[in-house]
Amino acid sequence: MSITKRLIAGSAASWFQIGITILSQILLVPIYLSRWDVTTYGIWIAIQALISILSTLDLGHQTFLGFEFLRIGQNNKALTSKTLWSGVWLGLIVGTIQVLLIIGLILSGFFKFLLVDKIELDQTLVRDAGSVLLLNGIVWMITGSAGGIFVRVLTAFNYYSRLAWWGVFASIITALAPAIAVAFGANLLLTGVSAAAATLFFNLFLYFEIFNLLKKEEIKFDSGSFKLGYQNLLQSLIISMKNLLENARIVGVRVILAPLSGAQSLVAFATIRTGANFAMQGLHSITNPMMPELMKFLHQRDQQRSETAFGTIWIVIVAFMAPGVVILQTIIAPLFNMWTRNKIIFDPLLFAILSISVLIYALSQPAIAVVTGNNLLKSQLYLSAISAFTMVVIILVLVPKIGIVGAGLSLLAAEYIAMFGYRREAIKWLNNNGLLWPENSANLAARSVWIAAISTAAIIYLPSWKWIILTASLLLMFLNLQKYWFSLPEFARIKSISIINKTKILRKLINA
Repeated sequence: MSITKRLIAGSAASWFQIGITILSQILLVPIYLSRWDVTTYGIWIAIQALISILSTLDLGHQTFLGFEFLRIGQNNKALTSKTLWSGVWLGLIVGTIQVLLIIGLILSGFFKFLLVDKIELDQTLVRDAGSVLLLNGIVWMITGSAGGIFVRVLTAFNYYSRLAWWGVFASIITALAPAIAVAFGANLLLTGVSAAAATLFFNLFLYFEIFNLLKKEEIKFDSGSFKLGYQNLLQSLIISMKNLLENARIVGVRVILAPLSGAQSLVAFATIRTGANFAMQGLHSITNPMMPELMKFLHQRDQQRSETAFGTIWIVIVAFMAPGVVILQTIIAPLFNMWTRNKIIFDPLLFAILSISVLIYALSQPAIAVVTGNNLLKSQLYLSAISAFTMVVIILVLVPKIGIVGAGLSLLAAEYIAMFGYRREAIKWLNNNGLLWPENSANLAARSVWIAAISTAAIIYLPSWKWIILTASLLLMFLNLQKYWFSLPEFARIKSISIINKTKILRKLINA
């Protein structure tokens, strides 16, 4: 399969998964809010956030090994097998440690502190929440600690798109199972059991597929080396620490908000942030399948193709994400109230702040790709620490004073600091390796973000003018899109048109 076809197939699977996620959020959130009170739903969200944070060590290990498999390549299968199985055994050890940590959190009583609301929680609900968290940890150890490493090695053998489609089916099953349980009247504990059972059932088939692909690629079982696995795990700790700090920006804020402002505020923040999460997932559907190709271009010192990869990410912001943010800001309020059955008050300012935060995160993706793809670990850790520290300080200062809008402002500040730092480090690496940062294209992409930020603010404070503001904003963005398009190298424009034609999307517009 060619590079273009792999990118299209991988992106198609990712976009399909986003569609499933959007549908599940739109259809399932009202089910949860109809059957559960807001506090119970807030605890369910907090549990998912805790699992995400607790699995950070595992995910950092898997990310490091993923780049190791890309570095080893497809020809040295003996080393690939040894690295794979060394990582699998260490991954299972890490998964076991995470389960023990969860048990420690529950027995120590600290888990209750993470869930406590401004009103005293029912003790049965707290106990059920602990059981669900422990069950999630055990399922992750079985399915994720080793499974993620198998997926990483197969990605290096060009199976990203195939496994991404398995991810689509996983999203469907894991979203439906707990929602069906809730619809039939299940409490928190039974819902957690349903989700765990569905995950285990699905992974039986996924593991069967994985081992067939490993056999096909002649990646054989190896007893592994504890020393090699331990060395790789140690080297991955910086990535894990970086991921932990970045999780503070992505999901960790939920853990902080639960004890700080209560479960109801947590639910409000999480639901208002749903649109921003969709946009972030859409962005990852472009960057994730592109990462292996981008690393090849950078290592080959291919300026044109590197700029094409950068341009593909930024054109998504300029052409789709920035206009989409302004359109959503115009129409979202009544839709949100219907969606949440008027149980959650919509805050247009928080929605705008979170949307702009995602645009800034998207703007920084090419720079992040350069830094992470080349394993510049110290830079990653330093930048993640600064942005996470900024976020936590602003939350602690502003949330007690202005509520969850303060949490939104903390994320906005953290994303801006991260973007500035990653861009600086990426430019430095490119200059040291005979490549150039596409300054003009980057500035034009940033201009779209500024237009979106100013427009959403105007819509909030001048609501009677919102349709005029929307029209003017879209016109300015279209003009900026034209400038951006012609700022790209000719090779990038030709390649982009080729990809669009091969996907048979917007062909008539391109030929017009």
